[in-house]
Amino acid sequence: MAKGDDLEERLINFAVRIVKMCNQLPRRASPRHISDQVLRSGTSPAANYAEARRAESTRDFIHKLKIALKELNETRIWLHILARSDIVLPRQMQPLIGECDELCRILSSSIKTTTERQPNKQPPPSE
Repeated sequence: MAKGDDLEERLINFAVRIVKMCNQLPRRASPRHISDQVLRSGTSPAANYAEARRAESTRDFIHKLKIALKELNETRIWLHILARSDIVLPRQMQPLIGECDELCRILSSSIKTTTERQPNKQPPPSE
């Protein structure tokens, strides 16, 4: 399995864990609102990464990785909010937060490495 396949699989597994966690949240107003947010931001990095792997150019690849990274960063904040607001026990959130942090580091490293290897080091537009 290629390195990209491993990362794609990790992102898919992370998305599945997010879906399962959201399905377990209470249906009150605030947990439902946070669930909607974390469900969106926590599942999109897998799709964004899959798009990046099929990018039309290096610039497009970096741009799509940056989108995936932004979504993971947003997810990390929502997970901390869930833990700190006692909607979910903090110890239950730690594995998800840890995986989110690792995925952020991997994507950040990929963005940095790819950017440094570009002949024209002009960064792609940020969103």
